Amino acid sequence: MPKKLSAGILLYRKRDGALEVFLVHPGGPFWAKKDDGAWSIPKGEYGEGEDPLAVAKREFYEETGSQVSGDYLSLTPLRQPSGKMITAWAVEGEVDPASLRSNTFSMEWPPKSGKLEEFPEVDRGMWCDLATAHRKLLVGQRPFLDQLQQLLN
Repeated sequence: MPKKLSAGILLYRKRDGALEVFLVHPGGPFWAKKDDGAWSIPKGEYGEGEDPLAVAKREFYEETGSQVSGDYLSLTPLRQPSGKMITAWAVEGEVDPASLRSNTFSMEWPPKSGKLEEFPEVDRGMWCDLATAHRKLLVGQRPFLDQLQQLLN
């Protein structure tokens, strides 16, 4: 079975001398009431042979409705508890969480109802300091924050 690959962008900014990162909350009923430990960097899966950076940029756009550009800092890929490998880049930029527009997915909801419902892939985004990000991010993505801090120091 081929390993699952994912690519994402860790967007950051400096605000009043403090480092902040942009995180997204997954949409859909499974994640609706989850907060701490449920947020993610904008990312998505890709197949062998695809350019991971191009995928990361595309996924950022699909999940936020915003494009990012700048000097992309390569982060060390992280194997997630699920076995998925995430490749990510940090880039300085700005995005307004209030203007977030995400693509959608369909799933049967409620379960076994036979009804197909549409949900946003991402239901909200936020800027937060690193301490908050450590609490909000999925455990397997938290080392990206440490890598970013080391790169910027």
